[in-house]
Amino acid sequence: MPIIKDLIIQPRSAFLVVQCPKCGTEKILFSHTTREIKCENCGEVLTKPTGGKAVIYGKIVRRLD
Repeated sequence: MPIIKDLIIQPRSAFLVVQCPKCGTEKILFSHTTREIKCENCGEVLTKPTGGKAVIYGKIVRRLD
C-alpha cells in the first residue's frame, strides 16, 4: 500500500512588522498591499504596489503568523 502525503498549502502572503528606514517607527503591513503606504511619523514611503508582492523599503522585523 503506497504512502500518501497530505499536502498543506501555505499562503504566500503575510502580515509583516516593518521598521521605517528614516525614523525607526514600526508598522504592521500586508506583504501584497495594493496601495502605497507611508510612515505615519515622517512620511517616508514604506511600500509600493507591483501587482503582486509589494516592494518593501523598510526593514522587515518579523512576520506575523
